[in-house]
Order: sequence, then C-alpha cells, then structure tokens
Amino acid sequence: MAEYSGAEDGPFRRSLPWLLLVGGAIGLGAAFTLAVEKIALLKDPSYVPSCSINPVLSCGSVMTTPQAEVFGFPNPLLGIAAFALVSTVGAALLAGARLGRWFWLGLQAGVTFGVVFVHWLVFQSLYVIGALCPYCMLVWTVTIPIFFYVTLHNLHRRHLPLPAGGRRVAEVLVGYHTVVVTVWFLSIVAVIGVRFWSYWSTLL
Repeated sequence: MAEYSGAEDGPFRRSLPWLLLVGGAIGLGAAFTLAVEKIALLKDPSYVPSCSINPVLSCGSVMTTPQAEVFGFPNPLLGIAAFALVSTVGAALLAGARLGRWFWLGLQAGVTFGVVFVHWLVFQSLYVIGALCPYCMLVWTVTIPIFFYVTLHNLHRRHLPLPAGGRRVAEVLVGYHTVVVTVWFLSIVAVIGVRFWSYWSTLL
C-alpha cells in the first residue's frame, strides 16, 4: 500500500492540516468545557451552567436530556476523544507525517459519523428539546468543515471510489468549496432562526 507525506498534494494540502489542528483544538476545548459543566451539574442539580444564557441558549436544558447521553455516557466524553485525535492528526501532518490510505479511510469513517451525529443533535435540539447549547453549536461549527475537507481530500487522492460522473461532481465541489460550506452554515442558521423566531422577535 503506497504511503505519502501528509497532505502533500491536492487543493488543500496546506490548509487541511491547520484545519484539523485548530478545528480539533476548538472542538476539544468545547467538549472539555461541556464535560466540566456536566460534572458540576451532577454534583449540584441547582447549578446553572455558564452557557445557560436565556430560554433558547440554555446548556442546562440540553444536558439533562437523554440525547445528552446517547451511548450511556455524556456526549462530551466522546467529543474529547474524537477532537483530541483530529488535532493530533493535524499536528502530525504539519510535522510531515506519512499516512497510509487505510488511515485516511479510518479518519473518513470517524468524521462521517461525527457529521451525521451532529446533524441528529441539531434536529433533536431544535424540534425535540427546544433549546440550544452554545458549546454544542461550537462543536457543530468545526465538525462540518472538518468532515467536508477531509472528504474532498480523500476524493482527490482517490481513496474513496467514485464513478467518472461522481468524480466530476467532486471537482466542482473543490472549485466551489467555500460556497458549499457557507450555504451549509447559512442553512442551519436559517433553520434556527425560523424555529425560534417567536423568541428572537421579542428581542428586536
């Protein structure tokens, strides 16, 4: 199996390692803070988390739901492990690490799970729980571009098999990558705005 030096070629060979390092660090910080807040809440049920700002932006409302412990333990613990790994991969690439195809496919599986899980949590926050966790939203913000650019990298390196037509679509996505990410974020912001408009409108 051929190996190569980091992300040495491709459209994001310089930015991808930094995205993984910085995005992973931001996600790690958010997950760690959520874990600390969760522990404080477990110690004192009357504790008001620092990220409980108003009826909509309320970590406390989210932390006490079953969705906050999907796998039987607090979700932030999963985030701590995942983002620590992502950040480490970014640092390794910047140091010139040689990563095989199997590693990139493993990373692809991880970030794909992450982005699917994030969007499930978005839906749960909006339409089931009815509240938003600011730190969780920070995790959403870094997970989406990490998934998107890792996927584009793997498509470019042909780690992910695609028919000719699919590869042309991938090339278009590379050319308009900033547009795709911007529209992705704006779509989530728009859904949030519409869902909680009855509250936002009282602030105007």
